Amino acid sequence: MRVVSLVPSLTEAVAVSAPGVLVGVTDWCTRPTDLAGAVRIGGTKNPDVAAVTALRPDLVIANEEENRAADLDALRAAGIPVLVTEIRGLDQAFAELERVLAACGVRGRPGWLDAAEAAWADVRPHDPPRTAVVPIWRRPWMVLGRDTFAGDLLARLGVRNVYADHAERYPRIALDELNAAAPDLVVLPDEPYRFTRDDGPEAFPGAAAALVDGRHLTWYGPSLAEAPASLARALRAAHR
Repeated sequence: MRVVSLVPSLTEAVAVSAPGVLVGVTDWCTRPTDLAGAVRIGGTKNPDVAAVTALRPDLVIANEEENRAADLDALRAAGIPVLVTEIRGLDQAFAELERVLAACGVRGRPGWLDAAEAAWADVRPHDPPRTAVVPIWRRPWMVLGRDTFAGDLLARLGVRNVYADHAERYPRIALDELNAAAPDLVVLPDEPYRFTRDDGPEAFPGAAAALVDGRHLTWYGPSLAEAPASLARALRAAHR
């Protein structure tokens, strides 16, 4: 089986579950750290379609949000099967991970997937619930909106995204409006924009700032087993 992954989360899931299957990965695939046997084929939004085709994969795994339809259509036109995932929440993530691993030839259920489901089954949301703005970029400011995987994870921890009902999934919102929403928290991940204590919290003087590991908030794979504890710690440590 020869697989090319265009999604960092799925790269990690496949690599730890079926070592040696991946022949191509993106430049953003950083987990696991040892992917020496796989060719780098560009970014998630600009993969080198010719390079992917040259690898003669039996399957390309992708995501409807992270990858462009035009690139996936080009791969299909070259005769390459493409499996496209859709992940908008935790339950969907578990189901899609099972589908991807089965397609990649994984037999049985990997232990990390059981551990991840057990970890999230034990989660008890913060009481009372808190509201949050969750920026993912600045210049311009962009935040989590409706129907997102990260928003679902936070909701399970008792944190309600202020923009969960917005018409867009990742709306651009002016900083004055973000502050006017008066959230209890500002949740700042370190990816895709690398927010730090000196880059983000100063923009929200009235709210506590929780700096979280972006991999634990946005990746769906083995990191899900440690994500609940990691995110809960960061939320408890939120400072003004």
